[in-house]
Amino acid sequence: MVQRENRIQLHYEKYRKIIQGLILMSDALMRNVLKDIKCAEYVIQIIMEQADLKIVDVTIQQDNKNLRGRSAVLDCVAEDAGGDRYDVEVQQGSGGASPKRARYHSAVLDANTLEPGKDFDTLPKSYVIFITDEDIAGAGLPIYHVAKTVKETKEEFGDQAYIIYVNSKIQDDTELGRLMHDFHCKSPDDMYSRVLAERVRSIKETQEGEDDMCREMEKIYEEGREKGIEEKARETVRNLSAMGLSIDKIAGAVQVSIEKVQEWLSDGAKAAR
Repeated sequence: MVQRENRIQLHYEKYRKIIQGLILMSDALMRNVLKDIKCAEYVIQIIMEQADLKIVDVTIQQDNKNLRGRSAVLDCVAEDAGGDRYDVEVQQGSGGASPKRARYHSAVLDANTLEPGKDFDTLPKSYVIFITDEDIAGAGLPIYHVAKTVKETKEEFGDQAYIIYVNSKIQDDTELGRLMHDFHCKSPDDMYSRVLAERVRSIKETQEGEDDMCREMEKIYEEGREKGIEEKARETVRNLSAMGLSIDKIAGAVQVSIEKVQEWLSDGAKAAR
């Protein structure tokens, strides 16, 4: 216990230096800023071009468990006064903002919205919003709105599930451009938005804010460490299987369930195809 506390304290000292260089395109800072409902509301208002849009609920790091398939953690899930739902993600690099990831996030958002027994037509509008470092579509535009259309008629399909990509490279003198500028500022003094600047200042320039960020970064560190441990276990499972060991013996050696071993071997076989 003492060793762990010492390790965390050493990490905190390192984190405090890192925090000053973080921008809103960094997951750790973005999560902490958008947990403030006023900040989430401001960001969504600008992206949706609706100054009167009212956000009534925000959930950060919404963990959506899937017992049979892949689970998903949504960075910032917000709901407006009309019941419409938003998933806001920031993505440095293009890999994490692929069309199929957007599709999956949209499905997850819907699956955790409709209550048992409710009619499908009561589903609210949903928006999966990726704010990206790169121009995903490559057309040089500041924003891309994606909606399903009927191929033959060119008319919108009407499922009211939308995907939006915001190109943070474009930081022109528009509301959206100024917002993207703010997403790349290290100092709150350089930001256009007062609401975002105040929140970032409270995080970077107060003891309470720094402590919150250190805890957030420690959580991210632990998640990465656990992921590394799992990857090692997966590799061991694959190696033992290649050596001809039975699934139950592999499970005993790695100390995971037989079902987990079967799942990892199945994932490996799919990836090899």
